[in-house]
Amino acid sequence: MLSAGTRSAGRWLPSRLTAAMSTQRLRNEDYQDYSSTDASPEESPSESLGTFAPGAYQRFGESNSTTWFQTLIHLLKGNIGTGLLGLPLAVKNAGILLGPLSLLVIGVAAVHCMGLLVKCARHFCLRRVVDFFLIVTQLGFCCVYFVFLADNFKQVVEAANSTTTNCHNNETVILTPTMDSRLYMLALLPFLVLLVFIRNLRVLSIFSLLANISMLVSLILIYQFIVQGLPNPSHLPLVAPWKTYPLFFGTAIFAFEGIGMVLPLENKMKDPQKFPFILYLGMAIVTIVYISLGSLGYLQFGASIQGSITLNLPNCWLYQSVKLLYSIGIFFTYGLQFYVPAEIIVPFFVSRAPEPCQLLVDLAVRTAMVCLTCILAVLIPRLDLVISLVGSVSSSALALVIPPLLEVITYSSEGLGPLTLAKDALISILGFVGFVVGTYESLAELIQPTAAPMSTNSSRAFAYGAGLLL
Repeated sequence: MLSAGTRSAGRWLPSRLTAAMSTQRLRNEDYQDYSSTDASPEESPSESLGTFAPGAYQRFGESNSTTWFQTLIHLLKGNIGTGLLGLPLAVKNAGILLGPLSLLVIGVAAVHCMGLLVKCARHFCLRRVVDFFLIVTQLGFCCVYFVFLADNFKQVVEAANSTTTNCHNNETVILTPTMDSRLYMLALLPFLVLLVFIRNLRVLSIFSLLANISMLVSLILIYQFIVQGLPNPSHLPLVAPWKTYPLFFGTAIFAFEGIGMVLPLENKMKDPQKFPFILYLGMAIVTIVYISLGSLGYLQFGASIQGSITLNLPNCWLYQSVKLLYSIGIFFTYGLQFYVPAEIIVPFFVSRAPEPCQLLVDLAVRTAMVCLTCILAVLIPRLDLVISLVGSVSSSALALVIPPLLEVITYSSEGLGPLTLAKDALISILGFVGFVVGTYESLAELIQPTAAPMSTNSSRAFAYGAGLLL
């Protein structure tokens, strides 16, 4: 058994490992890094960049490696979440022609930046910066999941007395008031705490598969409804007014929420050479789902499309089950999104605890982190705007700004072509504009609200908050 000090070194400072540590002891490490390099003890991190060769980095946790199928399941689950439900409204804000084309461009840029993040993170360039944005982004997602789960369960319960078996009429429903949504959050807290106690990504893949199945069933039901009797799209604008395009961009960039998962997924793979293929395959599926659901949803409901497409579905038990199934998927997604900040924060405390108390400290830190996300969801009345601020600062930076800069910094000594430099500059500028405008809009709305508080329905609040990314 490794000592606490050795475990900490193996987790955070692989470039300072002593020569006496054997490869077998590294493979038995309890707390694995999700992107590590094989620099010698005499080299500094900057010196090791010049001698780096692909595949020449030490990988940890081989005994807990995931298969290609498990990795694909995690990748799909990490990207298909709450943002998907707001994409029909996003297409409305961009236009029936410009919206799908823009989703395709953003999808290509997001996949490219995911690949850059994996490639450059091995060099430890700006590692602490990347870790910071990973923590803020992933815990921000966990906060919005609390709101999404509580408000969706609350809406289903309140509409239960008016829910019928007739799925052909979409009538206005008078909700029966129940307990406050914050009480639903507190009721969910112990179950989410138990979920995050699962520390093995391989075991977590089982719950990720369940989440994918529940979301797949709910998406099939949504597709089954929106493809029936599509109206003539000639009355829909090909390009929406430009003043609404920032709302589209904010929702779209927030929808690609799985960039924080690519680092641990690549490192945990049994055969990491297959990860690029898995990444492109998984993100191709995700982009197709985004474009199809966004376009068909807007075509079906037109100008009446709401913040979440589920709000346009008939109030019958068949489509009420869509909310329940999607909520089940989001519940299990919480554990997957929580995995990334836990892998960064938990080892810091565990390595400083006596060995007999390490498991207790591990579980205590995880519990505290879940409680923190719950407290933020309970105490902040306009969580949609707070999540918008978090997304503007961290999501745009992590998804678009940092990866191109990492490529320039890491490979500048090797000489980058003018096209590569121009590409990196264009993507970073796009992300920076989203960061500046989105942060300004979010702070202005938080300080001096211009509209009445949003409905308690979390799907609508989420789409609104994500739109304020710009």
